[in-house]
Amino acid sequence: MSSKSRLSFAKRAEQHRNPLARHLFALAEKKQSNVVLSADLTTTNDLLDLADRLGPYIVVLKTHIDILSDFNDDTIAGLTELSKKHDFLIFEDRKFVDIGNTVQKQYKGGVLRIHDWAHIVNLSVLAGPGIVHALEETIKNGDISERGLLILAEMTSKGSLATGSYTKASIDIARMYPETVMGWVATRELSQFVDSKTDDEDFVVFTTGVNISSQGDTFGQQYQTPTTAMAGGSDFLIAGRGIYAAADPVAAVQEYRKAGWDAYKARIE
Repeated sequence: MSSKSRLSFAKRAEQHRNPLARHLFALAEKKQSNVVLSADLTTTNDLLDLADRLGPYIVVLKTHIDILSDFNDDTIAGLTELSKKHDFLIFEDRKFVDIGNTVQKQYKGGVLRIHDWAHIVNLSVLAGPGIVHALEETIKNGDISERGLLILAEMTSKGSLATGSYTKASIDIARMYPETVMGWVATRELSQFVDSKTDDEDFVVFTTGVNISSQGDTFGQQYQTPTTAMAGGSDFLIAGRGIYAAADPVAAVQEYRKAGWDAYKARIE
């Protein structure tokens, strides 16, 4: 595990080069939470209702905005308002994967206008480093502050091809864009893929597939618990159905928040 993983979020907030990562670490310390809620709901009303009820306990709301059956301007306005009300960031799980020119249009324009409202987006480097360069250019030329990228370095689905040389390439490309790439989505901390390390490198690890009570689903999803994910070097825990599909989602998110924070404290202590 890298030395950065054993530092407190407060210390990493002081040292990090990326302004959005600094904000995220400080937010986690303030709310004593490292929960990212994967809100895979299909109507605007359900999405906003869940975000309003669970917003006080999370640091990031992760959306799949293109699965909404009724996406409209009210969706964006509602998400933005709730993000400010409950002090959480918005992560659109878009998984960009195309040539740079196309990705710029997908990110900045179109009906979704993702750049306008999502603090964080993710991408695959299958198309090469040009995709990161294009998104970074859009961010730096934009008039909106605090935007960041996550590279999809690994996936939790059984048989995933995001392994080995692909994961290594993801890390190498991330290191080329430290001002914009906050880190990666991975099943664990990935320092073993870094040939050489510098003192100022600190990539944030988001781990998806976190579930306290289930080990997987019928479509090949494989879960980790908050404790195992944090022990493996994760920083932020992405949990979806284990929370929003629970009989009491508010009680569930509080359970995940406590488990994740306890595991984080155990790691740094």
